[in-house]
Amino acid sequence: MSYLDNLFSVSGKVALVTGGATGIGRMIAEALVMGGAHVLIASRKGAACEAVADEINAAGGAGRAEGFAGDVSTADGIAALVAEVKARSARLDILVNNAGITWGEPYETFPMEQWTRIMDVNVGAMFTLTRDLTPMLEASATDADPARIINIGSVMGTVPLAEGAYSYTMSKAAVHHMTKTLATELAGRRITVNAFAPGPFPSKMTRFATGTPEKAEKVGSNVPLGRIGNAEDMAGATLYLCGKGGAYVSGAILPLDGGMSVQTPLNLFANT
Repeated sequence: MSYLDNLFSVSGKVALVTGGATGIGRMIAEALVMGGAHVLIASRKGAACEAVADEINAAGGAGRAEGFAGDVSTADGIAALVAEVKARSARLDILVNNAGITWGEPYETFPMEQWTRIMDVNVGAMFTLTRDLTPMLEASATDADPARIINIGSVMGTVPLAEGAYSYTMSKAAVHHMTKTLATELAGRRITVNAFAPGPFPSKMTRFATGTPEKAEKVGSNVPLGRIGNAEDMAGATLYLCGKGGAYVSGAILPLDGGMSVQTPLNLFANT
């Protein structure tokens, strides 16, 4: 095994990626397959997951993908997803909690029901699925190679930015806090828990703002590094945290945001 393979390969590992048919979830699933993992891709649209798995497998990676329907929006759906994972694999090494929803509306009319809906899926469902899959993760973990959980947060959960998505941004702040809390609680079970806090990436959720090259360039101009994120940015972070090189990292909120989370005004004292 080469030096880089030793650090970043995920060969032989089994991963579940929720919401893995589009956007960031697909980027992560593809990276894990290219790194050698057997990746279970689940979302509400089972046919889309199957199609994406076929597309990823056709690229000739060292691992393989398997797509099927899985709905985390209800307790029954989570129970069914857990049962499906157990039916398809005897082990689970990596859990990527990517599935999430959003809602945007002006402050004056933002509806209370969109707090319950968003928090239930983005926070409550993430916790519940993690809880129910913890025994599988623990069984696969070793001291040298812990099981891994990656939660998908957002730069909007780090910086005070809502842009009408009030419950979404605050749900992502909760995801970041849950990540740190579970990192503490699960360390003794040899499970690391980290989160990505992405800035703008091309996805179904951001299509309204990044769906054309012109729009993506405009959004990217607001990022310190001058562009939106891409598949390679997500792949590198994923293989780092899931490979041997990331085995000693837990409780981190990794800012994949082109510098947005530490952006400061350049003219703070310029006018004094």
